[in-house]
Amino acid sequence: MSQQRIEIVQEFTFPVSKLFAFLSVHENLEQIFAPVKIRTIRAGSDAPNGVGSTRELRILIAPPFEETVTAFKENELIEYRITRGSPLKNHHGVMRFYQMGDGSRLHYTIVFEGKLPFVAGLIRRGLEQSIRRGLKNLRL
Repeated sequence: MSQQRIEIVQEFTFPVSKLFAFLSVHENLEQIFAPVKIRTIRAGSDAPNGVGSTRELRILIAPPFEETVTAFKENELIEYRITRGSPLKNHHGVMRFYQMGDGSRLHYTIVFEGKLPFVAGLIRRGLEQSIRRGLKNLRL
């Protein structure tokens, strides 16, 4: 099974503190991953949406799955993995945040494999398109 990779670099006109504050809240990610519904099911150990926090994602009629934050450094980094459910395996998402003058830059990568043939490639196309559209339309 081949590994899929999504890599997105997006610049914003608002400061990194504002971007990080928004994207670190699990439920706010619904704007990026539409039509996914997201809810927090466990708070993190040091911060509500920090390391150990878990969110449940529901996509239309598919079974829900969970993602857990594995690294969290305010205004710099969020890493997460799928920890339950999903037709994917070896999933790792990384959001890196950079201050750019008065604005900010997000470098977002996701790598994963499918549990079944062809699944990962189909998911990659739809997921990447959704994330790009959501980030492009993000207004804070």
